[in-house]
Amino acid sequence: MAVRSSIAHTDIAYCATVSREASIALLGGEEVTKRRFQAPEPERSGRWWYVRYWDDVSEGGTLIRKRKRHKLAPATTGERQAKKMAAEFLRPLNQGLAPLGSAMLFSEYVETTYNSTLLPLMAKSTRGRYEGIICNYLTPAFGSKCLRDLTPLILQQYFSNLPASKLSYESRDKIRDVLSSILSSAVTYGVLVKNPADGIRLAPSKRGNRIKPFLEPAKFRALLALIPEPYSTMVYVAVYTGLRASELIGLKWKSVGADSITVSERYCRGDWGAPKSKASNANLAVNPTVIDRIHRLKTLTLEIKAGNAVRRYPAVKASGPEDLVFASVMTGRPMRDNNILCRFIKPAARKLGIGFVNWQVLRRSHATWLKLAGADARDAQAQMRHSRVTTTLEIYQQFIPESQRRAVNKLSELVPATGSVN
Repeated sequence: MAVRSSIAHTDIAYCATVSREASIALLGGEEVTKRRFQAPEPERSGRWWYVRYWDDVSEGGTLIRKRKRHKLAPATTGERQAKKMAAEFLRPLNQGLAPLGSAMLFSEYVETTYNSTLLPLMAKSTRGRYEGIICNYLTPAFGSKCLRDLTPLILQQYFSNLPASKLSYESRDKIRDVLSSILSSAVTYGVLVKNPADGIRLAPSKRGNRIKPFLEPAKFRALLALIPEPYSTMVYVAVYTGLRASELIGLKWKSVGADSITVSERYCRGDWGAPKSKASNANLAVNPTVIDRIHRLKTLTLEIKAGNAVRRYPAVKASGPEDLVFASVMTGRPMRDNNILCRFIKPAARKLGIGFVNWQVLRRSHATWLKLAGADARDAQAQMRHSRVTTTLEIYQQFIPESQRRAVNKLSELVPATGSVN
């Protein structure tokens, strides 16, 4: 037992040292003084027992030590019990379970560590969403609190009150994800011992799962007729290949084969990068008619209005291996997916009464058409480049299978039809 106890105390001391060193690094490499074991006697004042102790707090990025007083229990509590409660309260501080860095304010940690360390590793679009959630929701709610004060109870109370707002379930779930990401990084860097956001529950959605729309072939043909080139060809390729918008915009001529397209990079709002996942980096089988339509762009001349004049530009400025298939008509630079959507695709879709069309709907239409064509689930997964087949079946293929319709229609054969129902 003595050996086991010695090992346990050694582990605690080691963890406290690691946490202290990590915290000091985050706080500019300065330490006020080393922590000392605290065992103050509780004192009775008025109707309560109190304990006075020293605590490390962060002010302007610098750790300072302050004297604090904590209310323990009503004065009717016995002295022995009050001492036990004081010891239990001070145990995290004495055993290093509350690292020095946990005295940092939430906003301070986000600004000095999370924003500079983890956000730059994310895609630009993801980074923008995270920054918006931090600015609009997390900083107003938790910015003035110390990291160690963000207990599971406080976080759960915050999320339990969110249903009173107008935020959708998806928005609340995203806020939880971002908060958990921040606090998880604090655990990784030794500022916290445990992520208090683990296990946080959300109130159930007030709505069922929305039916996610897709384009029927007839509507798709009508939509193409209303979109000018080269954007019409982009939509055509998106539906017949399932490529994401960032993969379309980053598509180069070297990746276009005789009957296939290789997805090896993507471009999203100023950032070049690898495909979304390992499964996304693949060689896609493509119908030759799609390849023909892509090469047809080289023969087109586009007319662009410039005031009262009309300027003519080739649809493809250059077609070398490293040149973009779909580039800005006037500058030749990479396009922006949201500009194409708002200026060309959405206006055409609204004329047809299908204003829900976006890049995701085009990709979902490809998955649904594969099912309509009788494609095997595994083949559809490979074509959509999903890591799991359930993603293809449960999220992207949005329609009632014909086999299900046949089974429902056969129900009437089980009971003979009657002239009236009593």
